[in-house]
Formats: sequence, C-alpha cells, structure tokens
Amino acid sequence: MNHLAQQIRALCKQKNAIILAHYYQRPEIQDVADFVGDSLALAQYAATTQADIIIMCGVHFMAETAKILCPDKKVLIPEPDAGCSLADSCNAKDLKKWKEEHPEHMIVSYVNTSAEVKALTDVVVTSSNALQIVNKLPKEQPILFGPDQNLGAYINATTGREMELWNGGCHVHARFSVEALIQLKQQYPNAKVLAHPECKATILQLADVVGSTQALLNYAKEHPEQKQFIVATESGILHEMQKACPETTFVPVPPEMTEDIEKNKQPMANQCGCNKCEYMRMNTLEKLYVCIKDERPEVMVKKQIADAAEKSIKKMLEWSK
Repeated sequence: MNHLAQQIRALCKQKNAIILAHYYQRPEIQDVADFVGDSLALAQYAATTQADIIIMCGVHFMAETAKILCPDKKVLIPEPDAGCSLADSCNAKDLKKWKEEHPEHMIVSYVNTSAEVKALTDVVVTSSNALQIVNKLPKEQPILFGPDQNLGAYINATTGREMELWNGGCHVHARFSVEALIQLKQQYPNAKVLAHPECKATILQLADVVGSTQALLNYAKEHPEQKQFIVATESGILHEMQKACPETTFVPVPPEMTEDIEKNKQPMANQCGCNKCEYMRMNTLEKLYVCIKDERPEVMVKKQIADAAEKSIKKMLEWSK
C-alpha cells in the first residue's frame, strides 16, 4: 500500500468513514476500499453500515442511492461530475409523460437512474436481480422498463414478457465489437464468454454466461477448472477477477473499430481491449484523499424526492432477499 493509500486509510479510521467502490473503479481505488461490489451490493452495504461517513467511489447515481438509504449520514463522492450515460438517457420529465401515456403500467427502473426517476418508479432493479424481481410481478401486469433497452430486451427474451422498453443504453456495453469477439473466440477456442446483459443482443448470442458483474465474477470463481474467459463488460472487473483467480486468463472484448485501431491495421483481438467507462475512471486516489480530508463534495437529495425514491429502492432490497 503506497503512502497516499495509507493516509486515506488513516483518515477513514479517524473519521469513522467507509469507502465503497464499484468493480469498474481504478484498481488502486478498489484496493484501498472497505467494500467493492456491484450496484446491488453497494446499495445493500450502504443500507446497513454503522459508519458516520460514506465515500462512494462510483458514479453520481450510486452516491444518490446511498444518501437516500442513509439520510442521516454524510455521503461524499470524490468526483461529482462522474455521471452515467445510461442515467442521462432518461430524465424525469420524459418518464412522467411516458407514465401518463400508460396509466395501467408499472414502472420498473434500472438502478442506473437519477433520484428523480427513482421517485417516479414502482420498483428499482439492478442487473443482479432484474429477472428475479420481474418474475415476482403477475404475468398480466403490464410493465414500462427503462432506461436500458438491452437489459429490458434480455429480460423479455428470457421471461417471455412483452415489457415496453425505454430507448436508452450504456455507452460502454453498447460499443463492444462483435467482430472482435468472434476473433477472440477463434484465438481462444477453449475460453468461455462472460457477458453483461447491458450488451447488445448480438454479443449476448455469442456468450456462454450472461449475468451481472457480480454474477460473472462468481462464475469464474466457482469454475476453477476453466482456465480462460473472454469478458464482455467494463474492464475494471478484470482486476478483481485476476485477484480471485490468479491462474486463470481473462481476455477483455475490445470496443468497436476506432480510428487508432484502423490506423494501426492490427487485428482487433490483438488490441488492449480496454473498454473503460471514462466516468468511472474520473475518481482517482488523489481526489479520494482530498474528499475524505475535506469531507466534500457532499451529495444531497431533496427530502420529497428522497422519500419517494426510497420506496422503490427499499422494495428492490426487500424483494432481493
């Protein structure tokens, strides 16, 4: 642990603070965190912590969720401009209009949404529990699902439902290259393909395992006999996968053709394959240190919005047990 990381840990102890980090964070932030997990696990952990201060190393909606669940705690985020393309694709005004146009429908919203959207939502889901929660709803119940259309389409295909889908998506998961994945499958014929359900259908059709970030990590840990995996999700998870399975090879699927790849004229399977979320990577160890030291930027949610959003989040946590 380097000197800055040691200072961060000392400040956490002094201030009774915990650091929560998403699997897509930089490796050095994952290594200094008290807890690393996916969106569901982070929400569950935040809801039960006894810490006075929560530092959310993720994107803004994750910090909002923690504040909604812990209104009496101070919630900080190292970089307040760390947003989410998926959350940005669905604003509360447009969702309200969609809801008014479908008065008989329930709204099931992905956790990658703003507090205002969650306040209009009947139940929140994550990629870890979306299938479980949708299956709890009566078959005859019409559903509006948003904002990730790829995840919604995957749920429809798996459950046989016909949910109405919002036209939104994660810019990272939407840009995985099918051509590169096919090349990688040829290059690593014994590898299994792990893919996140936010990926487009053409990627999921080539996958051996489809699941949340946590589910993909669990699968790798539970199958030590499998020595090669091709991974189609944000490449930050490779850090934890490699730590958990040091003898296993994890190969990231690169994004679609870029100008640099075209210029180099190299096979896509030979590229670094670093499909990273630039928003997640906005948090750095230096920003984390300043955040804890100064106890800012603090994340706040208006009480009226928080109270409404809390109902949909707590319903998710209850139904996920």
